[in-house]
Amino acid sequence: MDPFLEFFGNHPYLFSALGAALVLVAANEIVGAMTGGKRLSPLEAVRLINDRDPIIVDLRAHADYKRGHLLHAVNIPFAKLDERVKELAKSPDKPVLLYCALGSVAAQASEKLKKAGVPEVYPMRGGLNGWIGASLPVTTK
Repeated sequence: MDPFLEFFGNHPYLFSALGAALVLVAANEIVGAMTGGKRLSPLEAVRLINDRDPIIVDLRAHADYKRGHLLHAVNIPFAKLDERVKELAKSPDKPVLLYCALGSVAAQASEKLKKAGVPEVYPMRGGLNGWIGASLPVTTK
């Protein structure tokens, strides 16, 4: 225990930064749960894709979409989401799976779609980076 206390005493800024990072991660998760509803992990998203055949929406810019995206994903950049909400509301029986690069934009888009009347919307936690991090495939076609 003494080496730990000595290390802590010698590096108070390091431990302050660690504490701040933990608080920010916890706050991000709490805000995401309160605003975006249930956010799916990449593996939960795979299950949704296999079981329910959702509409998959890539919210990134078109150039990013062309570099790699989920199979059968439709590219609707977040900036143009309001213009194309009606396309997603045409199939109320199909869930909508949203993803962006890191997951934060998908949570915002989820709120917009729910307010527009789309009944079942799921943002993907971690976005495309989380998908790739889980060793899941992407396509450029």
